[in-house]
Amino acid sequence: MDNPVDHTLDLGLVNYVKHPSNKDYVVYRFADQERANSFEQALEADGIWFEKSTKEGKQRNYYLFGVHKTDYTKTEKINFSVEAQHKKPLIKIAFLRYFLLFFSLIALTLATIGYCKAQNKYRIGNEVIQSVNPQ
Repeated sequence: MDNPVDHTLDLGLVNYVKHPSNKDYVVYRFADQERANSFEQALEADGIWFEKSTKEGKQRNYYLFGVHKTDYTKTEKINFSVEAQHKKPLIKIAFLRYFLLFFSLIALTLATIGYCKAQNKYRIGNEVIQSVNPQ
């Protein structure tokens, strides 16, 4: 959390940092106004005091919310719920999404069954019943 708010290499893994000048505050950053509005409404509903600001970045505007670090655990849950509320699926076509899921489950099941059968066929306890490479 020691990175500045507008970091040049923003991978989007987290959207909060320590306040640059006051270490008692955490700054949440949103690039999307809908997420910022949802976050603000959730903070007001929970009665959490915050400061709101905007910052013009190189490519977009950021909506910033400063929250005292004593409320960090509450705001972290709010942040996760807001992100989940506005999250879009990685694979947008439902058929492909479920096909990939079922295909992966079938491949994992077959691999597990094959492994278990190979263990039973070639070993019982410490005794080898049938060798893979007979000599």
